[in-house]
Amino acid sequence: MASPLLPAIAPQIGPVLEWLGLIGTALFAASGALAAARLQQTLVTFAFFALVTGVGGGTVRDLLIGAPVFWVHDPLPAIACGIAALLVWLTPNRWWHGNDGRGRALDWLDAVGLAAFAVFGAAKALSFGIPPFVAAIMGVVTGCVGGIIRDLLAGEPSILLRPELYVTAAALASGLFVTLAALGMPVPVASVISALAGFALRALAIKRGLALPGYHSSRP
Repeated sequence: MASPLLPAIAPQIGPVLEWLGLIGTALFAASGALAAARLQQTLVTFAFFALVTGVGGGTVRDLLIGAPVFWVHDPLPAIACGIAALLVWLTPNRWWHGNDGRGRALDWLDAVGLAAFAVFGAAKALSFGIPPFVAAIMGVVTGCVGGIIRDLLAGEPSILLRPELYVTAAALASGLFVTLAALGMPVPVASVISALAGFALRALAIKRGLALPGYHSSRP
């Protein structure tokens, strides 16, 4: 059954949302290349990490909603991943990690990519007739799966297991977008507001360690 938001959103998936999708791909790809840099890997590994991180979430989303896998039919996302990997490879390590090697460039690139991808993923799901609630979940999938794959490949603890808000930021971005679109806000405006809100929450989580309370058993 087609989403009731489909008539309002499908014709408006244009430049703003397309740019959000491409920005998310490139920034996630850069975060993947940075993970390879931490492991002191080769350029080939940089490119592989960049590709699977950049397109991982969108690939899973497209398979779930029955859409053509975006980067298979359009070479631009894969090209963007390759460029991101090459830029990280060619630039000095201190640009990304600081002189002490402990900078958080990966976290910040991931934060921007997370917000952009979550909004674009929700909008694309709506355009394929996915109901709004599930479309918001598809936004979360789009924003989070690439980072999960990156961490697994790098042998690092998954971003999902870190204490700061992560999935919540993606859920805010995608859920707010679906809500604003349902209220009749122009899609380009709703997409920018939602992406900024998701990034702001993730940024606060990075800077201040914001986290949801963990489970504590009441048993002795």
